[in-house]
Amino acid sequence: MEDYIVRGMAADNQVRFFAAYSRNLVEEARQRHETSPVATAALGRLLTAGAMMGSMCKNDTDLVTLTVRGDGPIEGLTVTADAKANVKGYAYNPVVIIPPSWAGKLDVGAAIGYGTMTVIKDLGLKEPYSGQVNLCTSEIAEDLTYYFASSEQIPTSVALGVLMNKNNTVKQAGGFIIQLMPFASDELITALEQKLANFSSITSHLDNGETPEQIIEALLEGFDVSYTDRIPTKFHCNCSKERVSKAVVSVGKAEIQKMIQEGEEIEVNCHFCNSHYKFSVDELKELYEAAK
Repeated sequence: MEDYIVRGMAADNQVRFFAAYSRNLVEEARQRHETSPVATAALGRLLTAGAMMGSMCKNDTDLVTLTVRGDGPIEGLTVTADAKANVKGYAYNPVVIIPPSWAGKLDVGAAIGYGTMTVIKDLGLKEPYSGQVNLCTSEIAEDLTYYFASSEQIPTSVALGVLMNKNNTVKQAGGFIIQLMPFASDELITALEQKLANFSSITSHLDNGETPEQIIEALLEGFDVSYTDRIPTKFHCNCSKERVSKAVVSVGKAEIQKMIQEGEEIEVNCHFCNSHYKFSVDELKELYEAAK
C-alpha cells in the first residue's frame, strides 16, 4: 500500500482529523540513516507526525519543523515537512541500542529521555511561529498532544506507531491526529474520550489490515465522518549539489582556501537524507571565486 494521509471532519464539523499510513517513508528513512530499531521507531513516529502537521499548512511554501532534544542516548530528532506532506528527518544518534521496556517493546521514551519538543512553523510571515514544551513521556504522541493543548490551545489526541519485523525492517507505521473545534459539545467530548480510551494501538489496527479510513471510522463511529481529501506522503529531501555548494561558499574564502591547500577532495553530507556530495580541488577553486 502506498503512503498517504486522509483529512476530514466529523460530528457537524466539531471534529477535524488527519490519519496517515507511513510504512514506506519510515522504511526509507531507516535505510538512508541505517537506524537501529529503537531509533527507527522514534524517528518514524516523528516523521509520521510531521507529515500530518505539514498537511495542515495552507500555502505550498509553508514548512513545519519538529525538534526533540533529550538527555537519553538518542540525543535528539529533527523532522521537517511541507504542505504537500513531503517529510525528511534524522536522529542525532541513529545507532543507539537499549533494552526493551518492561512491556517488551522498543523503549522510545528511554532512548529520548527528559527534554523538550520544539515546533517551528514557517508560514511566510516576518518571523516563524515557535512553540516549545517539556517532554511529558518522551513517547512523542503524548508529547504532541500536550504541545497542541498548551501551545496552540487545541484539544487534541495524537496516536503514532512503528512496528518492526524481526529482520529490523519496518512492518507497519502510521498515526492519527484528532482535534476538537472550539464549539464542540460536552456530550461529544465525553463520547470521544471514551472511544479513545478503548483504542488499543495504531500499529495493531494497521497490522490487522485496517486502513487509516477504517481506523477513523471505527473511532468516530456515529459521528458522521466526511473526508475532504486524500494526499500522498513520502520521504523527500530537496538537497542537491547546487544547494550544498552554496553552503560551502557561505563558510567564506579563508576556510575554502584551507581546503584547497590540503589538496584533497572534500565530502559534505546532508543530515536529513544522508546523501553525500563530493567536491574536487578544482571545484573548490570555483567556489572560492564565488565566495565573498
